Amino acid sequence: QVQLVESGGGLVQPGGSLTLSCAASGFTFSSYAMSWYRQAPGKERELVARISSSGRLTTYAHSMKGRVIISRDNTKNTMYLQMNSLKPEDTAVYYCNTDIDYNNYWGQGTQVTVSS
Repeated sequence: QVQLVESGGGLVQPGGSLTLSCAASGFTFSSYAMSWYRQAPGKERELVARISSSGRLTTYAHSMKGRVIISRDNTKNTMYLQMNSLKPEDTAVYYCNTDIDYNNYWGQGTQVTVSS
């Protein structure tokens, strides 16, 4: 079955960087667009970035545009989110997501905490 497993979260100081990974299995990874979402405490889950199946097209949410880079390695069935210049308001659980045949799949999430 479809599995999405995020990793790479943790505690980082303001201005720091983190790279998240999403390991995918159970489907043909290279055939589907992938996304990163995040959910801060008390807030709705929001899109951070999306990448096409080939990796050639990317879109970013305004809140993190210019500070994050989404990428994927279709040979490793893995998607990445490089985050730079992190702010306390970036503190959230970050989720990996894909939509396959109108079914939405989520990972378990990885916590990112930005604090001094």
